[in-house]
This record gives sequence, C-alpha cells and structure tokens, in this order.
Amino acid sequence: MSAPDLAPRRPLGGIVTVWIAAAIAGLVVGFFVPSDLRSAWTLVALGGAIILSFIVQLWYGQTQRFIQRTSLSILGALIVLGIISAGFRVAALIPA
Repeated sequence: MSAPDLAPRRPLGGIVTVWIAAAIAGLVVGFFVPSDLRSAWTLVALGGAIILSFIVQLWYGQTQRFIQRTSLSILGALIVLGIISAGFRVAALIPA
C-alpha cells in the first residue's frame, strides 16, 4: 500500500511569484540605473528571475511538469521585463 498524496501546493503561486519578482526588478532597474546601462542590468534581472524560478520550482517538490512550470515562469519573467523595458524606452523618447 502506498500513502495517499497530501494536497499538493498550487503551482500557479510559484509561477506568479517569479513574475512579480521580475516586475519589481525591472522597475528598480528602470528607475535607479542610468539609461545607457539599463539593457545590461535588465539581463542581470532576467538571470536572477531564471535562478529564482528554479529555486521556487524545486521547493515545490513535485517532479511532474517541472519543465513546464519552470519554462512558464521564465517566459513570463521575460515578457514582464520586456514590457517594462519597452515602457522605459518609450518614456525616454518623450520630451519632458
């Protein structure tokens, strides 16, 4: 006999956590980094989001659909950082 699985954690919380962390990192980069260094620091923020996604999904403790959850976290972080970066790029074009 095998023990029944307890109610597993919902994977959506871990995925959205990485997206929120990427949004915060993108806003920090956008507001506090000079415009000529923003693209480099955005890549650093994406690298941090990739590492965070692996940490969160490993903490989740389920082997089923690990690759899908991790890739969804990373893809969402990439999209979030891209939107924020594009927003700051457009804002830089508008004269103050």
